[in-house]
Amino acid sequence: MIDMSMQRMGARARFRIIAPTPGRWAAHTAPRRRTGRCSFVLLLLLTLLGTPTLATASAPSNPSAPSTATAPSAHSVPAGAPSAGAAPATGAASAAARWGDRRLDEVAFLTTHNAFTNYEDSRWSSVNQSESVRAQLDNGVRGLSLDTHWYERSTWLCVISFGSDCYPSDVYLCHGECKTFAGVTYALPRQSFHGTMQTVVDFLAAHPQEVVTVFLEDYVSADQLRNSLSRVRGLSELLFRPDAWNVRQQGWPKVADLVTAGKRLLVFSDRPDREHLGVMYDRSWTVSNYWSLGDMGNDLACVTRWSDVPLDRQEPGFRRLFTMSHHRNVPTVLTAALDNGAKLRNRITEQCRPAAGGRDPNFVSVDFHRLSDDSGHTPASIIAELNARP
Repeated sequence: MIDMSMQRMGARARFRIIAPTPGRWAAHTAPRRRTGRCSFVLLLLLTLLGTPTLATASAPSNPSAPSTATAPSAHSVPAGAPSAGAAPATGAASAAARWGDRRLDEVAFLTTHNAFTNYEDSRWSSVNQSESVRAQLDNGVRGLSLDTHWYERSTWLCVISFGSDCYPSDVYLCHGECKTFAGVTYALPRQSFHGTMQTVVDFLAAHPQEVVTVFLEDYVSADQLRNSLSRVRGLSELLFRPDAWNVRQQGWPKVADLVTAGKRLLVFSDRPDREHLGVMYDRSWTVSNYWSLGDMGNDLACVTRWSDVPLDRQEPGFRRLFTMSHHRNVPTVLTAALDNGAKLRNRITEQCRPAAGGRDPNFVSVDFHRLSDDSGHTPASIIAELNARP
């Protein structure tokens, strides 16, 4: 979905300043001097008579009321919400119109598998998506899966690349070892994790009604991740923490409430030791099916990814978010087109919904999200169908 804004152009008025000639100057200034003397005399008389005309003209009608220049707006941003991340002045009404009364666990989001491996953000030779992370977000994607790896600066790589691979030690997005094969396990220019997260935060700041979830396949330490996240401007204000909102005791909040509060970014990791950073352990908060359709794309059974967390798991007062993966071992444009249409729609209806106890997935993860077969169904239209269900 692409937001478009309209701008109004005001007409520009042009003024000419004509300097008076020396002859004109005296003619112009003399009447003004006489007028100034008369005004001075009039003000002096008013003062002596004690007429409060000037004072009452500028005083407010109610001295106890705040000045209109400093009075708070009736639709001010909720306390604790960031100015860039929270909804605008009419945020609550707009959020309700956009999301209705649906809770977070009642909404479906289009999600991209290995969102960072694309042709636009870096020079990958094998990709899962055809457009940049920002373009994915602009085109309706609301879930991103990213692989985080630590890269230790290599003088050797810097030298043999003639200066094109001279990057500092940091957390980067790699599809395997960050030093093995350029274009395959990593790509140049290297994609820093904090840079990609800044892209997500900037998108959310520009679209105050939207919510985004990031899924991390995490190969870095908690300290390395913390250092990277600390450099993302505006992230902490946007980050939604289910633990701080007592989701396990109270259930998931309405999406409209998250939007109004400005808490519109949720981050999951497959590592359990970083919830103090606001990065939730996916196995504690979600259920997930096994990620692969197989080499031939015919493994349509919707079975759990974690043997101890069945897709239909029931917990008192709490329902986990359901992440559904739908992609093959090796992504190609052709196979994604075959998989992303009627096959995806039918798999949700016939396999994954029954396996999850009758519920729809909240996140549907695909490769090449804009491709589909000729059935008329696309990943985006299927998500829209899920969200239209009662």
